[in-house]
Amino acid sequence: MGEGWSALADGTRRAILGRLAEEPQAVGQLAAHLPVTRSAVSQHLKILKNAGLVSEHAEGTRRIYRLNPAAVAALRDQLDTFWQRALDAYVDVAEQTTEEGS
Repeated sequence: MGEGWSALADGTRRAILGRLAEEPQAVGQLAAHLPVTRSAVSQHLKILKNAGLVSEHAEGTRRIYRLNPAAVAALRDQLDTFWQRALDAYVDVAEQTTEEGS
């Protein structure tokens, strides 16, 4: 899942995911709402697809891209785990400080 985090490091890719979270779209639809070319959107989609965050299917001559909710959920789970560890560590420090101050 490290590829997922790396893929999200780019603002354009995050914007693409945001658009795909609203609805599946073709490259042209995505490019129309982004300050990059269709070719650049295609390259970003390739990275997102390789990271497992996006899937595609053919509709006639167009490729329609959609968010992969399972992959996004896996990233969310990782983030929740990191957050919970940070909170637990904070509680440990706070309790230790309170015990030492008594």
